[in-house]
Amino acid sequence: MAGYDAPMVAEPPGVDELPEPRSTRRELAVSRSLDAARARAEKRVQRFLDAGFELLDEGATGNEFTVQVVVARSGQSLRSFYQYFAGKYELLLALFEESVRATASHLRTVVGDDGPAAGRLQRFVVEYYRLCRPDAPSTAARRSPTPTMGEFAQQLLTSHPREAAKVFVPLVAALTDLLEQAAAEGAVRPELANVRVAGAVLQAIMFNAFATTISGAPPAPPDAAAEELFELVFAGMATDGVSGGSGRR
Repeated sequence: MAGYDAPMVAEPPGVDELPEPRSTRRELAVSRSLDAARARAEKRVQRFLDAGFELLDEGATGNEFTVQVVVARSGQSLRSFYQYFAGKYELLLALFEESVRATASHLRTVVGDDGPAAGRLQRFVVEYYRLCRPDAPSTAARRSPTPTMGEFAQQLLTSHPREAAKVFVPLVAALTDLLEQAAAEGAVRPELANVRVAGAVLQAIMFNAFATTISGAPPAPPDAAAEELFELVFAGMATDGVSGGSGRR
């Protein structure tokens, strides 16, 4: 009709203009409940882990380190333990994972970000060597090198290599980062596969305790032995005039 202005009708919002869906009160209540349950579960699991670490630090052996003893030390119930762990193997795996993460974090802190990569590589090797010694003082960063955890580590490496690879990721990553930086600075050969080199170096440090047993030589002071291992791994034994079949040192 002439002279009649049709009322303006708002266009429906486009897909990009739709408001964000809001959580319902029910969803918020459930979320709070789940968060509280998760917090309780984390505290209970940590109590089991702390009890396990205390027993290992006290020198508990395989026969002495049992689920029942860990449960008693934690002050919790056996039923609660089996809510979170299938058995002793899973507990030891969790303890090993925690120790590796703590060690990697400690090493990154000690190594730092300043200075030439070669010097930081040396700090990494020397400090990790110190942590792996059986007579090293017990700290949050030095938890795995006990007889029980050493036996478990060997079992894990030989019988469960995939799980072992996952556990060692933080340590391998920390050392691989250092090797890549050292290669970029010309301190190590750039064509080397740094991940495999990291594995070989970590193995040499972790199992160096057997070196004196095999050789029959008297043990060297810890710092001197660590420096010697570093020189052997990163400088090698050959003189400048000696090369292998590949033509490389």
